[in-house]
Amino acid sequence: MKLEEAALKYNEQGLIPAIVQQHDTKEVLMMAWMNEESLRLTLQTSTTWFWSRSRQELWNKGATSGNIQHVVALYADCDSDTLLVEVDAEGPACHTGSKTCFFKKIER
Repeated sequence: MKLEEAALKYNEQGLIPAIVQQHDTKEVLMMAWMNEESLRLTLQTSTTWFWSRSRQELWNKGATSGNIQHVVALYADCDSDTLLVEVDAEGPACHTGSKTCFFKKIER
């Protein structure tokens, strides 16, 4: 499916959530926000680009840390309001150094 055919639904800030998953293990690595420009750059470069809400700027994951995420596949969900980005990650996804950002298990 071409990007234009996906009819993606961005929120009021022009953003769409992107879940990043390791392509071979299916481990969820992180969640970040994309806008139209970061999605276009992701598709053009085959590396992940996101929109930083706190810094109000684009960022290429791994550009400074070396932990680049190479895009293997990109999917929109059934409602076209969330993205799943399958990647081959060169290093940890989390800024804490953890492989995944989802390491804080909440007990019931």
